[in-house]
Amino acid sequence: MTFSVHSRDGADTGAGRLLTDFASAETDLGWFVVNDNVMGGRSEGDFTVEQGELYFSGSTNTRGGGFSSIRTPAMRLDLSEYDGIRLRVRGDGRRYTWRLTTNARWWGRQISYWADFETEEGAWTTIDIPFSRFVARFRGARLDGPPLDQAQITGMGLMIYDKRDGPFELRLASVHAYPAQAVAAN
Repeated sequence: MTFSVHSRDGADTGAGRLLTDFASAETDLGWFVVNDNVMGGRSEGDFTVEQGELYFSGSTNTRGGGFSSIRTPAMRLDLSEYDGIRLRVRGDGRRYTWRLTTNARWWGRQISYWADFETEEGAWTTIDIPFSRFVARFRGARLDGPPLDQAQITGMGLMIYDKRDGPFELRLASVHAYPAQAVAAN
């Protein structure tokens, strides 16, 4: 698996750099929606921010692209002092993907880095995704490289692309970058 579970009691755990917590305008990263209709797909998805949580929901349809995502606009983050991304989520039992972008290119086109994580239906879970687990991809196809350079993060995203049809909903309470010493044992 590409994640570690630490706590299910509703409280955020561990130290790290807060990237967003949806509690105030200061931590709003300007998220926007990208669904598979950009390539002729039929999935639907959107998000709202309510009471300090981002609520991502919709329905995937695999007759087409089969994905829904939310992404940040271009940014500049140096996360080289950290070992990974920590998400605080309340899931629906489906698999989701955290997405990072850098300036890396493949044949002149921007690539992204994906790491999947599982959710538990109705349970708040803290998920650590080590940077070492992110895989280079171009339009969903796995690439052999280049490796993720966490000093050059230019964007983040949350996506559902689990090759299943049907409704989805995920609540995201916070996103942190975590240092090595903050990783708890399972």
